Amino acid sequence: MSKRMKRTFKVTALAAAMLAVYGPALAEGPESSVSVGIGNWSNDRPQRGVFDGMRDSGAYGLLDADILKHDDATGTWLGLKARNLGLDNREIKGEWLRQGDIGASLEYSRIPRDNPFTFNTGLQGIGTTTLRVPTPSITPGAGANVELGTVRDRYTAKFFKNLGVGLNFNVSFRNEDKDGTRHWGRGGAAEFAVEPINSTIRLLEATLSYSRDRLQLSGGYYGTSYDNANSMVTTSLTSGASPYFLSLPLDNKSHELFLNGGYDFTPTTRGTFKASYSRATQDEALGNFGGLASPRAPTNLDGKIVTTLLEAGITAKPMPQLSIVANLRYRDFSDETPLFGVVFNAGGTPTVYNTPFSYTNKIGKLEATYRPAPSYSLLGGIEYNAQDRQVPNVGTLYVPFRAGLDETTYRVQLRKSMSETVNGSLAYLHSDRKGSSYKLPGDPNEDLINPLNIADRKRDKLRAMVDWSATDKLAFQFSVEDAQDKYSGQVGRYGLQDGTARLYSVDASYQVNSAWQIHAWYTRDKTTARELTQRNAAAANAARDSGAVGEAEKHTDLSESGDSLGLGVRGTLFGKLKIGADAESFRSVNKYQQNLTVLDGGPRYQSNFAGTLTVVPTPNITNKLLRFKLFAQYAVQKNADVRVNLIHERWSTDDWSWMMFPASGATPWAYGTTTDGTTVTANPKQNSTFAGIRYIYRFQ
Repeated sequence: MSKRMKRTFKVTALAAAMLAVYGPALAEGPESSVSVGIGNWSNDRPQRGVFDGMRDSGAYGLLDADILKHDDATGTWLGLKARNLGLDNREIKGEWLRQGDIGASLEYSRIPRDNPFTFNTGLQGIGTTTLRVPTPSITPGAGANVELGTVRDRYTAKFFKNLGVGLNFNVSFRNEDKDGTRHWGRGGAAEFAVEPINSTIRLLEATLSYSRDRLQLSGGYYGTSYDNANSMVTTSLTSGASPYFLSLPLDNKSHELFLNGGYDFTPTTRGTFKASYSRATQDEALGNFGGLASPRAPTNLDGKIVTTLLEAGITAKPMPQLSIVANLRYRDFSDETPLFGVVFNAGGTPTVYNTPFSYTNKIGKLEATYRPAPSYSLLGGIEYNAQDRQVPNVGTLYVPFRAGLDETTYRVQLRKSMSETVNGSLAYLHSDRKGSSYKLPGDPNEDLINPLNIADRKRDKLRAMVDWSATDKLAFQFSVEDAQDKYSGQVGRYGLQDGTARLYSVDASYQVNSAWQIHAWYTRDKTTARELTQRNAAAANAARDSGAVGEAEKHTDLSESGDSLGLGVRGTLFGKLKIGADAESFRSVNKYQQNLTVLDGGPRYQSNFAGTLTVVPTPNITNKLLRFKLFAQYAVQKNADVRVNLIHERWSTDDWSWMMFPASGATPWAYGTTTDGTTVTANPKQNSTFAGIRYIYRFQ
């Protein structure tokens, strides 16, 4: 039996243990069900099977269970839920609960993530911390095909106990082990590398909550830890040249204390508050990284981030037609990591430092809703967000910084019941973000860049929705959203200039009769961005094919549009036979239009960027998916059904991310020149059909 088949039909030890506990006991009570079957994919599906555990063609076991038992005398519930036990993304959960008193649960889930690409490589040591890069490089395509991926095994335990009237205690613990390999890279020589993953994340949360009369309180502790079994990867050439050392994520942990609450001052006025204090540290000894050790390097990062959050709010209804909501929020994100040099000049003086980054947010929000008539509702609101940001004061800067950033957002919304069958809403939001003066980097070329995250920006959003019940059987929902951003600032003109986002959708449902229903939907979305970047004088000369000295600006118009539609039908034939069908289509197009404008003190010269430089213009990328789903479920007896599922998928792409476009035609891009030779490819057309059959048994 193949490794994949062994994995497919393996029932975990946890599942077996749960069945041993619950199996004999769950013979009476609420309706339970068990589903057992088998399915088969006709072809591999690397793209669509990234997360569902069914990347490869072949047979898969289908096993689900939902078992419940209730003891009326004690108010005790027992439950067992299992999903996809025959697949790599399986889940199983057991619960025990005595209503209003005590309860516990234990849950296991496996989360796979298979890389959709195939890596043809000569790299040795994949999956370990010692990699060997072939030299001389292999002929592209002559290496071994490698598939990469990760698996997370997650265990979660929860406990609940009522400690008295209005007082409850909850605690949960989660342990998540992650193993596998991830596509990586070695800098300097642009060589292929693989990150070995062997890490554990643990989360612990304990909460004590109180609720009685007008007062509600909830406080507790939340802690996390991340442990990486690997600290460094050593890469070297098979020729024996000096190795490179690549660091991996460092161990870290965090602790948080929190308290939330609310108080009902009157039946129409309620106050709320939140407070939390957290401390995250990363203090793994850097001496573990032998190849990275330097006399000037710190022995310990001593990374520390302290976050304080305070929030207060009030909700009031001073009159029947008017409701008011007000909130104040303060968040202090303090990076207390020590400052140290990371790049030194010939004399040993540091010129580049790490960049601890701290900031505070002060946010105020006020909204009012007025109902002048039963069919109208008018909402108005304002939100002010003031951010104070840390600016480095030592070392060389490489991007502009801003100490202050303020944003004000205004919102107005109208809701109206136009009739008993038509309801609609219209909302408009306007945001204006501005900041303080810039601290510029030392490189004058970098002075011209306006980073989009701190640039002045005006944003306008419009949202409209209509619900229409045309008849008792036919209903529609329409929605339209439009957003526009415009960027500016006190620093240079280069960077993102503006952008738009639009969404149109319609959903429809039709109840043919009590046995048949039809539903359909269509969505169109489009996002655009226009940016301006600088080219050097040599590029300008190449663009003009002349000897004039000048600079060139590169104008890039980016856009992504998507169309998705679906049609489905459900119905019952002959009383015992239920059938259904769905057709779904998705299509996205990414466009990259680039042009050069040459500046030489005279008239601007504009031309197609790619064509002028005698290279292939940046092609569009189109992704398509067409999927058909059919099912039929027949009641072989009162408490048992047989269900048949058919799925056909057709996925295609012309993504060129890992391709080259020489005059001789497109070829896979290869890592390295004298070393490596790895190529990354994917099947541009992936078609596969699934056929499965299940037996579903229901019992009490």
